Amino acid sequence: MEADYVIVGAGSAGCAVAFRLSEAGRSVIVVEYGGSDAGPFIQMPGALSYPMNMARYDWGLQSEPEPNLGGRRLVVPRGKVIGGSSSINGMVYVRGHARDFDHWRDQGAAGWGYADVLPYFRRMEDWHGGDASPVRGQGGPLHVTRGPRDNPLHAAFLEAGRQAGYPVTEDYNGLHQEGFGAMEQTVWQGRRWSAAAAYLKPALRGPNCTLVRGLARRVLVEQGRATGVEIDRGGRVETIRARAEVILAASSINTPKLLMLSGIGPGAHLQSHGLDVIADRPGVGSNLQDHLEVYFQIASLQPVTLFKYWNLPGKAWVGARWLFTRTGPGASNNLETVGFIRSAAGVDYPDIQYHFLPIAVRYDGKVAAEGHGFQAHVGPMRSKSRGEVRLSAPDPAAAPSIRFNYMSHPDDWAEFRKAIRLTRELFAQEAFKPFVKREIQPGTDVTSDADIDAFVRDHAESAYHPCGTTRMGAATDPMAVVDPEGRVIGVDALRVVDTSVFPRITNGNLNAPAIMVGEKMADHILGRPPLPPMNVEPWIHPDWRNSQR
Repeated sequence: MEADYVIVGAGSAGCAVAFRLSEAGRSVIVVEYGGSDAGPFIQMPGALSYPMNMARYDWGLQSEPEPNLGGRRLVVPRGKVIGGSSSINGMVYVRGHARDFDHWRDQGAAGWGYADVLPYFRRMEDWHGGDASPVRGQGGPLHVTRGPRDNPLHAAFLEAGRQAGYPVTEDYNGLHQEGFGAMEQTVWQGRRWSAAAAYLKPALRGPNCTLVRGLARRVLVEQGRATGVEIDRGGRVETIRARAEVILAASSINTPKLLMLSGIGPGAHLQSHGLDVIADRPGVGSNLQDHLEVYFQIASLQPVTLFKYWNLPGKAWVGARWLFTRTGPGASNNLETVGFIRSAAGVDYPDIQYHFLPIAVRYDGKVAAEGHGFQAHVGPMRSKSRGEVRLSAPDPAAAPSIRFNYMSHPDDWAEFRKAIRLTRELFAQEAFKPFVKREIQPGTDVTSDADIDAFVRDHAESAYHPCGTTRMGAATDPMAVVDPEGRVIGVDALRVVDTSVFPRITNGNLNAPAIMVGEKMADHILGRPPLPPMNVEPWIHPDWRNSQR
């Protein structure tokens, strides 16, 4: 088999690249190990806790024991299905803050400042959030909507933010991220709108794009040039040739693993596994970042939470309503309000995010024993801790070793303490008085630094936003893996196009910037001039140096 381009991974960025390359008349083969995204559990937004806990759709990865979290192994859900993690995620749509991308640019990713990436966010969006906006896109492949927010707890959350002195933002994905407002979601007409729905399926309907199911074993490199991919398909090893380039879009976990299996990575580590070193790039697998969060849970005085559906008749009603009408609680991810705040004066843009949910429940589907309750997921946005992905064995079927090193920087602890205290203050506002029965967790007795630290150590969970493991930078940067056009430094005709290339994690959830990377890299791959930059200024609190809100 042969095509102009071979893309490994049908995830968020890979689907976008496949669509844009095939649209331009190039032949594309997409290699994906996972299968179909058919079925109610994966398509119903309200059932979001199911697919990320199902072996059919998830790789089932775990971290190594985390020393600063009491030796706990944290789950690392990654999509093993067309659409990748956009098919199993919470469908939350956050572009990131303008300053995130300016930081990328300033760290050596030339051409990736906010002015440069904004046109690509606009190109990919079909935004249904309000009146036309010069910074929002309409008519693009990706539907972006807002939930109904008809549960009274959403209004209480927004009003509590206002009462606490924070701004209200009409559009956190526009120029004013800071504050409290309506959350956006990749849901369309009551169904999950994944990258597979937005990009891959339209591409496959055309004449230039083919999907091949198989496990990528390694990239074939001949005389310094990537020429194809070796895959395991049905128990047989096959080769798929790329006439132009090989593009890795296999996730921030599996992309570095595949590079290392192909002889591209830290030389001594590769040699320890008996692998020949084709390109000694110490940055492969390093710079691993994630968002860590806690669930701040409150028992509700009133039976208005989604817990009323947390029984067999309730779930049957929600499921039937969704199946027949695509409406009701099953038609939304129910993460319908959001907050972005700054933790302290002197922080120029938000470094804490809230996801508000009108039920007290974990991502694994376990509800609080209390019954009716609600929660805010809260955590710092820009942890200084860094981890790594390494090979556990030279076997392509073996899971890699994933070490996040969560909470390994002292600033992380101080930031979490602030986040928890600010959250407690938020739930103490007048707007929540009719609803707050008691604090389930952390618990009102958890007040000292030591108590809060112990709570974080025992209860913090990943927000499932791993990134950064083949970071983008200047070709002269010894720790950069790809240049600003996604080309792997030291190997010709090989690119990386996924969240691996992020120099630093962005504010909020990563699906939107992952797709944006696919959109922008497609133009680089095609040799097209990038879209003209849009020089607009984001809102920054006028007194951020002296005021926390």
